[in-house]
Amino acid sequence: MSSPVEESVRRNSESENGEAETPEHDPHFDPIVSLPLVDIQTNEEDEEELVKIRARLYRYDTGDHEWKERGTGDIKLLRHTGNNTVRVVMRRDKTLKVCANHFITPDIRMNVHCGSDKAFNWSVFADFADEQMKQELLAIKFGNSQNAELWKTKFAEAQEVVRTKCSLYTNDLSSDSDDESSITQSEDTETPEPKIGDKAPDDDCKKEPSDEKDSDGIVLKLKELKVQSEKSE
Repeated sequence: MSSPVEESVRRNSESENGEAETPEHDPHFDPIVSLPLVDIQTNEEDEEELVKIRARLYRYDTGDHEWKERGTGDIKLLRHTGNNTVRVVMRRDKTLKVCANHFITPDIRMNVHCGSDKAFNWSVFADFADEQMKQELLAIKFGNSQNAELWKTKFAEAQEVVRTKCSLYTNDLSSDSDDESSITQSEDTETPEPKIGDKAPDDDCKKEPSDEKDSDGIVLKLKELKVQSEKSE
C-alpha cells in the first residue's frame, strides 16, 4: 500500500506525462413529477404595513382566570388602502398560524401591563384569530422598551386614522340627510297643479266686469252718441 506522499508523486507524474485526470462525477436526475408553483393568498395584498415588531402575545383565560401564552412572532398593523381600516395581525413563528386578528377602533385603550415598560394589555370586542368572533383580553410583551414605545405610538396613529374615517363618514351621512330634508321641504312647498274648476291664484285681482255693468255702460254710450248727433244737426 502506497503512502500519501507516493500517491501525490504518482499523480504529478501522470499529469506531466499528459494523462488527463478523471473529472468528478456530477449526476443530474430529472424530476419524475413536476409540481407547479402555487400563489398563496394571505389576504394582506391590499393592505399597507404600518409597523412590524417581534413580540410575545398572551390572552386571558376567563375559565382558569390566568394569562396564557398565545404565540411568539411578528405583530403588524395593516392599513387597507381602499377603505382606511386598520387591523392587528400576528402569526406564530414557523407554523404562521394566526394568533391575533382584529380591527382597531377609537375606543380601544392601550394599558401598561403589570407596571412594565415593555408590556401592554387591551380589550377587543371581536377577534377573529380562531376564525370566529370572540371577545378577548390580550397582552403583549416586547423585547425592549423602545419597541414597546414604538408600538404604542403607531397604535395611536392608527386609531387617529380610523377616527378621521369615522368622522368623515358621519359628516357624509348628515349632509345626505340635510339634502333629503331640503328636497322634501321643496316638494312640500311646491305649488300644486291646478285642477279643472279651480280658480287661478289671481282671479280675485283680475275680475272681469259682470254682464249687468256691461249693459249699463253700453246704454250710457248710446245716449252720449245720440246727444252728439243731435247737437251736430
